Amino acid sequence: MNQLSQRISIEENGLYLEFDIAVDGDVTLIHFGTRPLQEHIIRAQTISGYRMLEFQLSGEDRAEYHGRSHRASYPGLRLKYQSHLDKRNDEGRLLIIKLLDHQTNVIVEQHYQMYEGLQTVRCWNVVRNEGSLPIDIEYISSFVLTGFGKEGQRDRNDKLELFIAHSGWQSEIQWRQYSLPELGLVHLADRGSKRLAFSNTGSWSSAEVIPMAVLEDHENECSLYWQIEHNGSWHWEMTDQVDQLSLLISGPTEHDNHWWEQLDPGESFTSVPVAVGVVDGGFEQSVAELTQYRRRIRRVNDDNELLRIIFNDYMNCLWGSPTTEKLLPLIDAAAEVGCEYFCIDAGWYAPGEWWDGVGQWLPSEERFPEGIKYVLDYIRSKGLIPGLWLELEVMGINSPKLVDTNDDWFFMRHGKRVKDRSRYQLDFRHSEVIAHANEVITRLVEEYGVGYIKMDYNINAGIGTETRTDSVGAGLLEHNRAYLQWLDDTFAKYPELVIENCSSGGMRMDYSMLSRYSIQSTSDQEDYVNYATIAAGAPAVLTPEQAAVWSYPLREGDDEEVIFNMINALLLRVHQSGHLAELSKPRLALVKEALDYYKGIRSKIKQATPFWPLGLPNQHSEWISLGLKADDRRYIAIWRVAGEGDSITIPLAGRVNDSEPKVRIAYPQQHQSDLSWDEQSQLLTVTLPQGKVARLLEISC
Repeated sequence: MNQLSQRISIEENGLYLEFDIAVDGDVTLIHFGTRPLQEHIIRAQTISGYRMLEFQLSGEDRAEYHGRSHRASYPGLRLKYQSHLDKRNDEGRLLIIKLLDHQTNVIVEQHYQMYEGLQTVRCWNVVRNEGSLPIDIEYISSFVLTGFGKEGQRDRNDKLELFIAHSGWQSEIQWRQYSLPELGLVHLADRGSKRLAFSNTGSWSSAEVIPMAVLEDHENECSLYWQIEHNGSWHWEMTDQVDQLSLLISGPTEHDNHWWEQLDPGESFTSVPVAVGVVDGGFEQSVAELTQYRRRIRRVNDDNELLRIIFNDYMNCLWGSPTTEKLLPLIDAAAEVGCEYFCIDAGWYAPGEWWDGVGQWLPSEERFPEGIKYVLDYIRSKGLIPGLWLELEVMGINSPKLVDTNDDWFFMRHGKRVKDRSRYQLDFRHSEVIAHANEVITRLVEEYGVGYIKMDYNINAGIGTETRTDSVGAGLLEHNRAYLQWLDDTFAKYPELVIENCSSGGMRMDYSMLSRYSIQSTSDQEDYVNYATIAAGAPAVLTPEQAAVWSYPLREGDDEEVIFNMINALLLRVHQSGHLAELSKPRLALVKEALDYYKGIRSKIKQATPFWPLGLPNQHSEWISLGLKADDRRYIAIWRVAGEGDSITIPLAGRVNDSEPKVRIAYPQQHQSDLSWDEQSQLLTVTLPQGKVARLLEISC
């Protein structure tokens, strides 16, 4: 090391951060781990290749062999240390490192917000133009780290494993794990043009990949994890840098997401926040830390404390065509089995086909001859809280509300309104759009007495809007942030209102949204067997108490189908549906039994951490398992989705506190199943009836 350099050394909550400040003012983050830096690993001749941030302006040069990567940026490489602030605040410890580019007089402040008792850090940058000329930003990182996995003897080709949650409509949360060479990033040279790049472009933040990942180092038995907390376009990448792995995380970029921002003198820009942490252990330990962090940053609300059961009339039930006649028996049945919310889903505002006409949000007289308040009051009379479906961010291309609008209300590109699936995207930067949204919410809450809103969003607005902005991507980012501000204002006005985050299922699972919304639709998957994989993977992406999973017993099903359906949701958030009023009494009793049991354990779910006794599931798994750990209880859901094997052995070593735990099948009570516990090997063998079958186990330990 250069003996004339300075250091900023942070030890906080089991994290060690080490920053090197060179004699010329270059600042590098040379270590981010659960153990102190091993000094001999960092070579003086390569330390300048480590990074703390990257920052690219239009018209500036690029350096090194960067390929398409965002590394080696200018004026990023010119930024010099000015000062740093290390202080305590309400969350924990905040470190701000201030850098200056002397040529442009641009200030960049890198923020690291640490949280008391957590090994997760929220990171972002603030750019301020203190020069005399405008600057044009093409890229600004929120977090950069070079050298994860630098400790030990094994090459990263052999010891690092990357966990990615792929996603898609009705196929959300499909976890896969890869070595870096399997993805094409082979460690052969000290620098290369190859990068692993994961991006989202558009207003569905998790349409193809969930904005998070876990990188496990098997040799050093530690893991790095991150999530991007943004409801629009984002980007992260990995590449080679000075013979080390380099990770760059950001919001939208120009090259990847059509984002470009101009700052006039005196203006500032704040990058998208990202959460990054490192733990001793692997994927499960990373998720456990993220779960606690997600609970910490979330809006305080009763919904995540009470975990009330929702009935929604859509899935495998009314399919967006409610009427008074259809709803009343469903309301009776939902109340009978113990549901606590009853949400009328899509279609309540139009007599027939409604897809391209949405936007006015007034009830249909044809569907509700007595008025919709009659049905909502009936819901309340049964002891349930009434809810309605909305898709407030869009307006159908044939909506009667269009007569009150103009182009300024909508996303525009090339002088034309942006259309997707016969809807226009409303622009929440516009005051009249906000007034319209507020008017609808006020009517539903204050006039109709609605306490639950399913907020759906079935389009993707694409790269953005050209109206009143520097670039289409900047327009999207500004709209994303305006929508979040509208949500904050709405919850401030109606703190007891529950709003579900739904986007054709789970197309916006991100913690800019989920730090506001208390509940998230995980999927619109219509096949209950396929749903098991989604449900089992969900608690790695969001807290169990926010993960709404459909349970929809079928008219034509049998007892095992009901049980399987219910177990899909019992360790998460129950989103009940199905034609309950038409089920046989024994099958309806199985629904009630499940919900009664859920009410007994939901106080545990809200503080539990997930684990996967059989490993993360995928679509080829014959057996799937999800566990929750809460105090002296372990809850384990077991599904057989394929195959003919009647038994599965579950390893529980290290997962229970007692050598002879009490194990029982908690649901259903009549189960035709067997359990066998091997104390020496800590193995539990579960034997189930043939077919697609599920059981819920409870272990006292």
